[in-house]
Parts: sequence; structure tokens; C-alpha cells
Amino acid sequence: MAIQRTFSIIKPDATKRNLTGAINAKLEAAGLRIVAQKRIHLSKAQAAVFYAVHKERPFYDELCEFMASEPIVVQVLEGEDAIAKNREVMGATNPAEAAEGTIRKEFALSIGENSVHGSDAEDTAKEEIAYFFSGLELVG
Repeated sequence: MAIQRTFSIIKPDATKRNLTGAINAKLEAAGLRIVAQKRIHLSKAQAAVFYAVHKERPFYDELCEFMASEPIVVQVLEGEDAIAKNREVMGATNPAEAAEGTIRKEFALSIGENSVHGSDAEDTAKEEIAYFFSGLELVG
């Protein structure tokens, strides 16, 4: 596989518990490099735009509220097959179903408060990265 970039969010449940370093350590141990990162506090409107793909889903409003509840860390990860690697390290959305050693198994509180978000495809990664970062901020 080729070197890819993917997008990652450390969600409010994790930042509130000061887990940014522990989560990033897992990502880096998996061979992913953080090439851009910033801590921000989304408004509900910004969260609504970012998660617009889920607008018709029953959890949409709750998700937007949650994502605006505390600061988050948005970051761009780079590495060999980065999208799949990040998703593997994150683990299943439901922490009860996540593999041992994954971020969600270790840190997630619930399906909703699952500590991290990661892009699911190259097109999605490009869109999500562009939503939060300018080209000048990507310093690989």
C-alpha cells in the first residue's frame, strides 16, 4: 500500500479525561505520524456541518451536542495504509465489540462517547481534512 493521510478526532469524552497523549501514543505506536494537529471547541453549528452526512440518523442531534460539549483535538495522520490502520487502532464503534488493545476498548465510555473519529475512505479523509486544515498547516 501507499502512504496515505487520514483525519482523526479525539472526541470530548477523551479530551475531558486528558487522554490525548495516551491516544496519540497508540496511533504513533501503530506507525501513524501526526502531521497536523490542533485543539478546538466546535460550535453546535460547526458540528452539524461536519456531521451533515448523518443528518437523517436518529443520533444526529445528540452527536452534534456531544461534539460541541468540550474541546476536541483534530489531526491529520500519515502512514502506510493510514485509513485502514487508523480504523484498526480505533476499534469497533461499540467499545464492547472492540478488540483488546484498541483505543475504543481501552478508553471509550459508550457507543456515543467512543473517544475517537476516523475517516472511512480516501474521499472522506480529504473532505474532513479540508474542513479543519489549510494546506499550510499540513507539515508532513
